[in-house]
Amino acid sequence: MLQISAQQLAELLSGIARAQAALLQGIETAMPGTRMNYVVPAIQNAAHLWDRPDPSLADLPVRILLNYMSRVGPDMALVTSELERLLDPNAPVAPISRATAGPAPAPLPAPAAGAGDSLDFSQP
Repeated sequence: MLQISAQQLAELLSGIARAQAALLQGIETAMPGTRMNYVVPAIQNAAHLWDRPDPSLADLPVRILLNYMSRVGPDMALVTSELERLLDPNAPVAPISRATAGPAPAPLPAPAAGAGDSLDFSQP
């Protein structure tokens, strides 16, 4: 039986994402504006960037593709560590990428209380 390591799986996912990014670059060349107006929002939605900050195994390939669409590209050591975290049931809950992401953003200030200033339209 074939056993694949996390590093090999990371390289395989990276190669697939690189091919997909090349196709998207070709579409962008043929139809300027398509990538930012249509493709990137759809891919960000599929990656669950806002509703699931810690990627699941299904989200990771899409996030690798998003990294290839940026100027920098993915960090293979980080992808490997995320795969190890996702595939190991005994791994810690917090991913390594959180440590490098920096502190959480400060919460938004509460809106000033005033007549007509509230955006809650559920109450009369």
